[in-house]
Formats: sequence, structure tokens, C-alpha cells
Amino acid sequence: MGKKRIGILTSGGDCPGLNCAIRAVLSHATLTYDYEVLGIPYATEGLRERKAISFPSYCVSYLHGIDPLLCVGGTILGSINKGDHETLACADDIIGGYQDLGLDALIAIGGDGSMAILRELARKGNWNLVVIPKTIDNDVAMAHQSLGFNSAVSTVTEALERLSFTAASHDRALVVEVMGRTAGHLALNSGIAGGADVILIPEIPYSMASMARHIDRLREEQERRFAIIVVAEGVQNPIDFPMETDANCAISISQQIAQQISKYTKGHIDTRVTVLGHVQRGGLPCALDSIIGATLGKAAVDLVAEEKYDRMVAWRDGETVGIPLQDVVDKSPLLVDPNCNLVQTARALGTYVGEIS
Repeated sequence: MGKKRIGILTSGGDCPGLNCAIRAVLSHATLTYDYEVLGIPYATEGLRERKAISFPSYCVSYLHGIDPLLCVGGTILGSINKGDHETLACADDIIGGYQDLGLDALIAIGGDGSMAILRELARKGNWNLVVIPKTIDNDVAMAHQSLGFNSAVSTVTEALERLSFTAASHDRALVVEVMGRTAGHLALNSGIAGGADVILIPEIPYSMASMARHIDRLREEQERRFAIIVVAEGVQNPIDFPMETDANCAISISQQIAQQISKYTKGHIDTRVTVLGHVQRGGLPCALDSIIGATLGKAAVDLVAEEKYDRMVAWRDGETVGIPLQDVVDKSPLLVDPNCNLVQTARALGTYVGEIS
């Protein structure tokens, strides 16, 4: 029957740790099973265009044996972040690419959106698909720890620590906007780690009046002349003040929140806004993400060897488990539980995290 040929691709937004997972798939598949591994550049675009890369071409740049996949952030395969309709509109071409490249299985590294699209393509094309969860948002259901999340938390935490010094130097309230789409995991975790005074996430309602009183109390009772306010990008309007959130609005909700803080505190608190943006995705992975990437990559290859397809590999406290992909898609995105231990911890530390229901 010949050796198995498996493809690997990265889909959606990049994050630290992708190359660690690619390295693990390549190493385990070739060294343990003697499979052939093809890299598919730019996700479904590569399949549509019938493009594949032989991995030895990436490895000729070794410097005295240093593995470049351990030393490069992002993804060496490139990625795209297209919507469902755009991708599924050329589904037949993409499905044909899997067949024309002679793939026996496909390992895809992606978030919940990519998983849903790829699973639909796999269903229509009868692909053998295994998925590795990655996203700095950590909103993939049943994954526990998505690849890239811990590195992003570390990056945001470092930024909050740096911003605290400049905020303290000028007695300012700094509003720091972080990614996360509709989920507040990144804002909540980094806010706790970075000592934020306020954490606003999409899952918990908040009021401008309560937040302003909290900031005032910090100044009056603790003589804390500055404040760090972490705002998740998908945060909703405050319950006591309508804000402009449509596409035609000239300023972001973070900027509007900063303006309202000054208003509610009668102008005696100077505010500034920092949008961290794509810096949260960049850089090398932290040690834990390197380990998660390696572990999930190895586990994905084992599922291919066992012919257990249509599954996502999940990290569970150092162990891995294969989960039916449909269950993951049905339950994603995973939002923050407003009553979870992390929210309670933040409040116990004196952080305003919205209204208690």
C-alpha cells in the first residue's frame, strides 16, 4: 500500500507555538511511522491551488544543528483568515486539492471558526481530518488550553506591567484594549496577572458609574493615583450609558470608555488608551505553549496512525485526549462563566469586574 502521506496546515490568525506543533508532527510522523509529510501553504488556499511543500527544504538552514522551527514565531506555512461563505464558495476546488495531492489524512491547526469550515469540507470531501486547537482567545470548547493562549497572556501581562509605570508617573488611568473577540479569557487572565484595577469582559455587564466610583475609591482610600483598566475588544455597552458600537463609529468603545471615565470623575482623572493589537499574537512561544504544541502535534499523528479521524486533540493537564470534532464545533465559542473561580479571584483582589448578578 505504500507509506501514508499526510498534509499539515495552519488556518486563521497566527499565534506563538504553531511551529512547535508543526515540528512535532513532522518528527513523529517521519521518525516513528515513516510517513511522508507535506506542508500545505496558506491553509485552504494551498489546497485550492494544489500547492504542497516538502519539509526538507525548510531544514537546510540549520545552523550547527539548531532547529529553525524552535526559533521562529508565527507559522512557516503561512495562514489565511477567511469567512465561511468565501471559503465554502470554492469548496469543490479545495476538496479536489486534497485528492489531487494524494493525501491520506490532513492535520489542521486552527481555532473554532477554522474547525467548523474544515469539518464541513472534510464531510463533503470524505477527508480524514484531525485538528489541533490554537487561538489566543482560548475560546475553543473542550480544549482546556488552546495553543498560543499562554504566550498571549504573558505578552499582555508584560505590557500591563510596563504601562503601570508610565501611568503611575503621570497619575493617569490607562485603558488597555486586548483581543478575544466575544470571549473574555485573555482579558481576565492577563488582567489578574498584571494587577489590573478594572477588567471588562463581554460576558459580564458593567456600569460607568460603578467603575468610576471604584477608581475614585482607589485614589481616596488607598492613595493610588493611577489605574489600569483592561478592556476586552468585544465588551458590550455599559448598562447605564449608550455608546456607539457600529462600524460607522469614529472611535472605539475603549476610547469612549476612557472619555466617560473622565466625565464621571468630573475631569480630575486623566485617561489614555492603548490598543495592544497584533503584538499579542507575535513573538516566540512561552515554555508551556512549546510543550503543548509538541504534545498535541505528537497526539495528532497518533490519531492518524490509529485511523481515528474527525477528532480534535485536547490538552488535559499534560495528557491528551481525542474529542469528536462535531462536539467541539457545537459548543464553541467557549465564553467565560461569570461565576467562575477566576472572576471571584479578581474581585477578591479588589478588581472591578462588572456587576454582580
